[in-house]
Amino acid sequence: MRAKRLAHFAFGAEALVGQALGAHDRATLRRAAWMTSLWGLWTVIGFALAFAALGGWIVDVMATAPEVRSAARAYLPWMVAAPLAGWAAWMLDGIFIGATATRDMRNMMVLSSLVYLAAVLALVPSLGNHGLWAALIISFLARGLSLGARYPGVERLAQS
Repeated sequence: MRAKRLAHFAFGAEALVGQALGAHDRATLRRAAWMTSLWGLWTVIGFALAFAALGGWIVDVMATAPEVRSAARAYLPWMVAAPLAGWAAWMLDGIFIGATATRDMRNMMVLSSLVYLAAVLALVPSLGNHGLWAALIISFLARGLSLGARYPGVERLAQS
């Protein structure tokens, strides 16, 4: 249910940003992006805290084999980090969809995919599955940073 809540904030950003853009209202667009992102941030912090506090219990509920439980517990820190690392990317996706800035989304996804591939090639051989998780986290960060760098262009669209 919590995963749906974060998606709702991104969907809300889509609608509110699109509405502000249609009205050529930069201040409303900025407020919509800020407020939905802030609520999304609180949600991912909640996810991370829940995974940190309850991750072992979640593993125990889902698996009965001791080897599986042990292996799953080894990756719990990545499960805690994933929502925090992905927050900006997911919220900015909603903002860019609302602004119909699909070219920027595509280009930043290509860039993030290349960063992911480079991270996989660099990290998986020495770190195994932990390297794969690290590459995923790195790709989330790359997507958030690259879309964040393009965000001023979304605000400029509201002024035209």
